[in-house]
Amino acid sequence: MISLFERTEQVEIRPSNQVYMVELDIQVPLAFDPFADSQDSDAPGTKEYVHIRIQQRNGKKSLTTVQGLRKDYSYERILKDLKKDFCCNGNVVQDKELGKIIQLQGDQRKKVSQFLVQTGIAKKDQIKIHGF
Repeated sequence: MISLFERTEQVEIRPSNQVYMVELDIQVPLAFDPFADSQDSDAPGTKEYVHIRIQQRNGKKSLTTVQGLRKDYSYERILKDLKKDFCCNGNVVQDKELGKIIQLQGDQRKKVSQFLVQTGIAKKDQIKIHGF
């Protein structure tokens, strides 16, 4: 009777830098990166955040910006619904580094957050609200 402690397995290194057990032929990777596939994922369940910021203009005037929405959404359609629901004006600005940004007049941070969650555009844990 052969015990498991007396039995030795042969291990060889193949050119692909992977370790294989010869008898069982099971692939055992040398390194595992659990976040390797999360960088290119664009699904709504990923942790790509939607940032809602407020910028102070002059006096009491302020500007709310929404950035980080998925690229396949129609920003103009979202803006149209936001303007109608909140009775404010706004526009879509194209930034070289950040992509498309929705700008709204006034402090609309909490309203925008509720709108994005109710419409299913973003989950509540994906939204980060910045500002005073």
